[in-house]
Formats: sequence, structure tokens, C-alpha cells
Amino acid sequence: MQPTNQTQPTETMPMVALRGMTAFPNMLLHFDVERSMSVAAINAAMAADQRVFLLTQKDIFDDMPNEGGLYRVGTVCVIKQILRMPGHGMRVMVEGVSRAEMIDLPGLTPYFSATVRLVADIPATRWSSRTEAILRQCQELFEAYSTLIDSGGDSLAVLASNDPGYVADYIAQSIFIRHEEKQEILEQKNPLMRLKRMIRILTREVEVLEIKNDLQEKTHSLINQGQREYFLREQAKVIRAELGEGDELDDEIEEYRTKILALDLEEESQERLFKELTRLSKQPYTSSEAAVIRTYLDTVLELPWNKTTKERLDIDKARQVLDEDHFGMEKVKERIIEFLAVRQLAPDVKGGILCLVGPPGVGKTSIATSVAKALGRNFARLSLGGVHDEAEIRGHRKTYVGAMPGRIMAAIRQAKSKNPLLLLDEIDKLGRDHRGDPAAALLEALDSEQNNTFRDHYLEMPFDLSEVLFLTTANTIDTIPRPLLDRMEVITLGSYTDEEKLQIAKRHLFPKQRKRHGLMARQLKLRDDAMRDMIAGYTRESGVRQLEREITKICRKTAAQIAEGQVKSRTVTTADLHDLLGVRKYKIEKLGATDEVGLVHGLAWTRVGGEILTVEVAVLDGDGKLSLTGNLGSVMQESARAALSYIRSRAEKLGIQSDFYKTKDIHIHFPEGGIPKDGPSAGIAIATAMVSALTGAPVRRDIAMTGEITLRGRVLEIGGLKEKTMAALRGDIRTVIIPAENEQDLEDIDPTVRGALQIILVDHMDSVLETALCLPKKKPGRKPKAKAPLIPEPPKNGEVSIKQ
Repeated sequence: MQPTNQTQPTETMPMVALRGMTAFPNMLLHFDVERSMSVAAINAAMAADQRVFLLTQKDIFDDMPNEGGLYRVGTVCVIKQILRMPGHGMRVMVEGVSRAEMIDLPGLTPYFSATVRLVADIPATRWSSRTEAILRQCQELFEAYSTLIDSGGDSLAVLASNDPGYVADYIAQSIFIRHEEKQEILEQKNPLMRLKRMIRILTREVEVLEIKNDLQEKTHSLINQGQREYFLREQAKVIRAELGEGDELDDEIEEYRTKILALDLEEESQERLFKELTRLSKQPYTSSEAAVIRTYLDTVLELPWNKTTKERLDIDKARQVLDEDHFGMEKVKERIIEFLAVRQLAPDVKGGILCLVGPPGVGKTSIATSVAKALGRNFARLSLGGVHDEAEIRGHRKTYVGAMPGRIMAAIRQAKSKNPLLLLDEIDKLGRDHRGDPAAALLEALDSEQNNTFRDHYLEMPFDLSEVLFLTTANTIDTIPRPLLDRMEVITLGSYTDEEKLQIAKRHLFPKQRKRHGLMARQLKLRDDAMRDMIAGYTRESGVRQLEREITKICRKTAAQIAEGQVKSRTVTTADLHDLLGVRKYKIEKLGATDEVGLVHGLAWTRVGGEILTVEVAVLDGDGKLSLTGNLGSVMQESARAALSYIRSRAEKLGIQSDFYKTKDIHIHFPEGGIPKDGPSAGIAIATAMVSALTGAPVRRDIAMTGEITLRGRVLEIGGLKEKTMAALRGDIRTVIIPAENEQDLEDIDPTVRGALQIILVDHMDSVLETALCLPKKKPGRKPKAKAPLIPEPPKNGEVSIKQ
């Protein structure tokens, strides 16, 4: 507010603080007075000249406002009427006289006494068309406002006045706006500016009221439409009853009731279904809610609550089925036979959880079908790869649109028995995100102590999973959460040996593909030597998937030749593979003609089987630098440094100059540098190659080795022995050096491989050197002559990812 005219006289009078309302000049105002100090102020005014100063307080919840809690501008009013209420309160009617500004607040008790100065409006300079337009716009907006709130009579006084100040004050007094906005109107001395501010407020209020009325009309319309549909449905019921069609819904309800009773469920579950049935009976036949309830009831009724298949407990028959469908896999077959034996002796034992872990293509998924067949159980498969939502396992709440049961209950429904074999495929590839952890949702399902009351979110009823035999598959256990892994019995499946692949191809793959391509046994034959060459030269895998694709290619080309009349039958030999399959994809490294210095054959394990890993070492004049090349990982580099430290500690005994690590540079290289290599099992191979290069003693070309080395020369246990020995045999190696700690693993090696190889067990590096090096006899005290470094050409093998 602008400063007031200091020439106006001041006067002191009682003051009443108003809460949530504002008094305007020339306006009547009714309000109730209850605070004792306000009642005292009204009584004092009535005892004097009946004038009182009404001032709005800023905080309506403040019972005792101070001077800072009051606005400065209020209205001097004359009390017209007082109606005393029961108690100490009263109802007061006043009429505003003039705006006034509070100058001081000299009295605080027993009532507020304020010193005020009257404030006059700024007189208009002249009446113009613009003033007339503003006045009319304000009057029209107020008329529209009054129409929207059904208070048309309030606008008559405004429409009859041409005083801008009076119109603004009247409208501000009459409409429902915040007291802060009314105070802004009161403090404005310029009537025209007061009118413009009122126009902005009215424009906003009219827009809000129009939106509010529109929403109310739509709500009433929807309610009326719903009532109309209800009456129409009731009439339709009467019409259907007259036509004899009214029993359709009743028949459906009775049919559902009969099915529910036939399930013989527990009381809780039966009560739940009857509750849903009651809701269905109250729904219109064609409503969307009725469709949701029908889908729910149909899903529940299709589940095999009490249906089981008779389990076959004939151990001999089960073993026969397993042997017919799969070659090898003795551990898995033995575990299934043990399970059957326990079931035979103790029928009350609940289902178990087996986890088959192994590389791709070794038959983890296919053996589940054979196990179900051997046990006489129904079979269902759940693919868990990429599942990252808990609702995929436990289901969605049926309140959601398109809700459905989780994958476990869907598989039970598909299997049509409560004791099936469920295959949880690729359990190591479960994901997780903000929607939950599916691995955590599996904990209850795979726990035999609590899965007898498994609750799916969609069903909202307990279902007994204790009779289900769960079988899971994974490529690795590293990504399976520990609590989930703890509930499973892990059976590891290794890579197939070449002999196992040959038998699988002869017994299963080749007959299956020959039949699939419409060929008879007399039309296509595949010799064993051709199969072996195919396995060694055209596939490199742990399983047999690529081998089956190569057999498929042979069958396909043979079928085309027979159909075109080129041949009537064919026997495939090794010589025919080039024409049928193309150039060999993988070449087997052949042993050199002579023993070489600094060249050792190591053995490596890969995800597709074993490999021969060549180690080359060259010793050059220099300043003691150790170079490691061939894309080596940190563990393999540490093995090389450990081997070097061992050689330094044994230099005198090995006939090596004691300062070789200062005068010689040693370069260790693993060919096929584009392939990453890592692991500790090449330790003894690196040490042997370094000793050979430093002493000039050649290494036997027909020997391969694997083992971790320590600083003191101890040879430690390694893994993947089965695959490594198979690689040695495939590479024409006849002698293999392995750690003595791996003696117990010899039982896992294929008998054919074990019989063809001479396996030497060692526990110290000295034994390795005595076996692998061709050391010449030396006279005591005589140092060996240094030989020129020998750097052999790296073998040109196909690329495989080597991880030891």
C-alpha cells in the first residue's frame, strides 16, 4: 500500500482482529465473536460511539496475535446489531465506513485499542471509455460467476453501480477467495487498479468453476448411465425368464459348484472358491468382471489337485530306459537308480532336487525326458534363461489386467499331475531387476520342508509341490545364488571324450538323422574311421551338437544324390568327408621329428574339451629381462615367475650359471596369441621349458605335462584331467606327467585313454625334469656349454579359447 496522507487526523478506538475474513467500506458484514478480548472490544465500542476498527490477522490459527501478526490496513465500521449467544459469544452485524491504517497499538488489555488514520481513495482524473470498458468487463465476469454458483440475485447491486471502487469492494466482499487476496483489494487505494485486480481474480474463479461443473456433469452422466444399464439388465433378466433362457447363468454356477466339490480340497481353498462363485452369481453375465472370475475358476479347476501318476519303481527297467536313450552319464544314471531304490524302500520320501552342471550340448536337457520316462512320471519344462521378474515364477495378482499363474503352476497344469518331473532349464541364467528376484522366489518351491504349501500370487491358495521331482540344469554354478544352490544336489557332467562321441553318434545321432531324412540303413552307411575323423577335424565342442549338424549335412547331401539318381546307396569313408563337408576346420598338431630345446607340450582344459598347449622358451644375452607373450592372464604370468624363482634356487644342481638371471634375457611364448590363456596348471611345463633352454638339454617330443608349481618345486593338483588326457592321446602323445595328488581322478578317465597312455605321477619338479629332459652325462664340476637359443615355429592350430 502506498503511504497515506499524513494530513488526515488520527484517532484511537477499539479493534477486533478478524480470522479468515475482511471488512470493506459501505458493506454489511456478519461475524461471530467468541474471544474474550474481542467481546470486550465490542462492548467498549457500544459504550462509546459504536465505532470499531476491524483488522484481519495473518494467521487464522493464532488466538493471541501480536502487532506483527496483523495487517496494517483495515476498515472502520459502525456496529448495527448485536445478538448475544449462550455463553460469552455474540453475533455482530457491522457496516463499513472507511478504510483506515493502523498507526499504533497502544492498548492490549482487556482489548486491543488501535490508533488509526483514515485512508481515502485516490480520486479519478476523468471518466473515459477505457474505464467504462473495465467496469463492464468486471460486472460481466461477476454475473458469470454468480450464474455458475447459482446466486444470480447477488449481481444486481453491482450491475446498477458506476462507481469502480464500490464495484470492486462489493465483489471482493461477495465471492469466495482467500483472505490474502481480499486484503490486497482492501489495501489498493486506486479504484481503477482495484478493479483490474478484481478482473484477474474473477477470470480465474470463473475458469475453475466451469471445470468443476463440467466434471460434476460427467460424474452424474456416468451414474445415470450405470443406473440405466442396471434397469435394462433387470428387464433383460425378466425377458429371458419369460423366454425360458433365464437358467443359463444358474446352470453355469451349479456346474462350477459340482466341479469344486469334486476336487475334495481343503476347507480354506474350498471356501475361497465358493466365495469367488458367489461373486460370479452377482455379476451380469456379459460383464468384464464375470469374465475375469470365470478365467480364474477355470484355471484353478484345471490344476491336478489330487491327480497323480503311478510311479514305476522297477530298477532294472529304469536302467534299461536310461541306457537306451543316453550313452555315458554314469553319475546321473546312478543317482536316479539310487532315488528309485529309496522310493521303493520308503514310499513316503518326498521329491528331491538334482542340478546337472556341465558345458552346452552334453545332454543335460534331454536326459530329463529319459528320467521322466524311466520313472513313469509326466514331464514339463520351464526355460528360466533371461527371466528377471519375480511374477514370472509366482504369478501376477488377478486384479491386474491379463494376470496369469506363474511358470511353476503353468507347468503343473501342463503336466496334468501333481507328481511330475519339472525341468528348470538354464537356472544359472536367471536375472533380477527392480521388479524382484526370481531366484529368491524359487527358494520356497525348491525347499522340500515348505513347498507343500506353495502359494502362487494368482491362485492365492496353497498347492502341494512336495511330490514334484525337480531337475535343474546349468552351465556353471558360479552365477547361481548360494541359498538356491544349497537346496540342490549338484551332479557335474564333463565333456564327452572322442570315444564317447563316437558311440553316441553310432547309437543315437546317425540313426535318428538317417530316419529323419527318409534314408534306410542300406542306403547310407558311415564308417567308424570317418566318424572319428569327423569328430577330430570338423568339430571342437564339449557335447555333440556340432557333430549332429555335420551328420545332418551328410544325410542331406546323400538324400539329394539319391533323389537325383546319381547313386543308389553310399558308404561314407574318411576320403569322402572333404566332398561332403568341405575343408577340415581343425588340424591336429603332429609331433616333431626330433626332440627340441625349449619346447614343451603342456595340456589345457577348455569349455569344448582338452587341448595341447605348446610352451616355447628362448634364452638371449641381455640384462635379466623376463618377457611373457601369447595373451597370458595374470595367474599364468605368476606361474612363470614362480618357475623362474624355483630355477634360481636350484641353479647349481641343474648345472646353470648362478647369475643367469642377470646376464640372460628369457622370453616365454605361448603360440596362438589371439586366444586368451590363463590358469596355474602350465607351471611345470613353463619350468621344464626354461630349464631346457638354459641347459641346452632337449625335451622329449612324445611327452606332455600338466601341474601347478610352487617356489620349492612342489607339484600341486589340477583340474580337467579327463579332457587333458584325451587331448594328449589325440595328439599322438604317449606319456603324460600329472600331479600325484590327482591319482584319485584316474578313475574318471576313459579306459581306452588310460590304456593307451603311460601316466606318470610326480610330486616334485625334480621328478618332472628327470622324466622329460634328455640330460647328457656330465663330469663332476664341469659346466655345460651354452647353446644357441632355439625358437621353433608356432603350430598352426585352429583358434580355440583356452582357459586352464
